[in-house]
Amino acid sequence: MSKAQKRKRLNKYDGESKTPANKSTVDGGNPYPTLLRPTAEECRDVRDTLLSLHGFPPEFANYRRQRLRSFSAVDDHDTQCNLKSETLNETEEESVLDGLVKILLSQNTTESNSQRAFASLKATFPKWDDVLNAESKSIENAIRCGGLAPKKAVCIKNILNRLQNERGRLCLEYLRGLSVEEVKTELSHFKGVGPKTVSCVLMFNLQHNDFPVDTHVFEIAKALGWVPKTADRNKTYVHLNRKIPDELKFDLNCLLYTHGKICSNCKKNVAKPKAKVASPDDCPLVGFYDLIV
Repeated sequence: MSKAQKRKRLNKYDGESKTPANKSTVDGGNPYPTLLRPTAEECRDVRDTLLSLHGFPPEFANYRRQRLRSFSAVDDHDTQCNLKSETLNETEEESVLDGLVKILLSQNTTESNSQRAFASLKATFPKWDDVLNAESKSIENAIRCGGLAPKKAVCIKNILNRLQNERGRLCLEYLRGLSVEEVKTELSHFKGVGPKTVSCVLMFNLQHNDFPVDTHVFEIAKALGWVPKTADRNKTYVHLNRKIPDELKFDLNCLLYTHGKICSNCKKNVAKPKAKVASPDDCPLVGFYDLIV
């Protein structure tokens, strides 16, 4: 691979546009003002259909429990910083900084590889201060199994350097006290952190009612006719966050992501919109494709 090709590949590693996810240039922020779908009823039906098929994905169960607890718990942000910015302990509740790094490592790789990369990072550098003081090459070696190690290592170092220089400690727990728009503004200052990453942090780590649009969600949304076939991810994010009821966002997002990883028919429906799925037995969402006009 030539140096030019390699640079191009690294620059595209996260598949995210640098356009902020909360910005839109059409109709006061609504990219598709005449598109009424998905309706609340349709979102609920899709959620229930996928829940019956897959059950709730176990990899997201802990985040779901945290969301339920967060509605009644009183957070002590300073205590969380003191506990979590020091050691990376798997048994503790995940800190916001842990979550952000995990999401960055998950980009353009498999789930198992990203988990291995984070575990390797923790084993090599028990404290975030160790990561901050390490050479970039050492960080690359620790996360190499997750792919695109040079780009991701630079991004992690940039985040830690900015936190240390601007806030004096390696902690993102202060984000828990901010609004959605304030979190988006704050995280947009970190080089290499794009809209999808921000949305994932909002939903998984800060327990906000946000709806990230990854590749799987994007493909299925187009297949279902929830956005036009010509939609891009940023406009899809804005539209779906406007239309999907807050109380359904977390479960529906996790289920669409899980289904998208498994169901090849949904991907084929995007690539060939006129292709017919053999039967509902092949994909339970086939009945919802009939709603497309």
